[in-house]
Amino acid sequence: MRFEVYQQIQRDKDYLNYLRFKPIWYKRLTRDPNRISEFQTECKTFFRKTIPDRVNAISNGVQLAQMMLAMVQANGSSGS
Repeated sequence: MRFEVYQQIQRDKDYLNYLRFKPIWYKRLTRDPNRISEFQTECKTFFRKTIPDRVNAISNGVQLAQMMLAMVQANGSSGS
């Protein structure tokens, strides 16, 4: 594996973990270092760190907060 590719992988803990989980990428990146962007995209998808995944996580958090607020308001109004 080229030194530059190895350095990029070393900088991100998720890349290292994914490489250990899917060792086929050792061979792919050694044979064709230009596939690093494909590797990074697949890694982000695997760890759910793509933009749609992050938006979905934020949306779920907002929905949870709204539900909690509604429960607090419902309990506050019935207790009076």
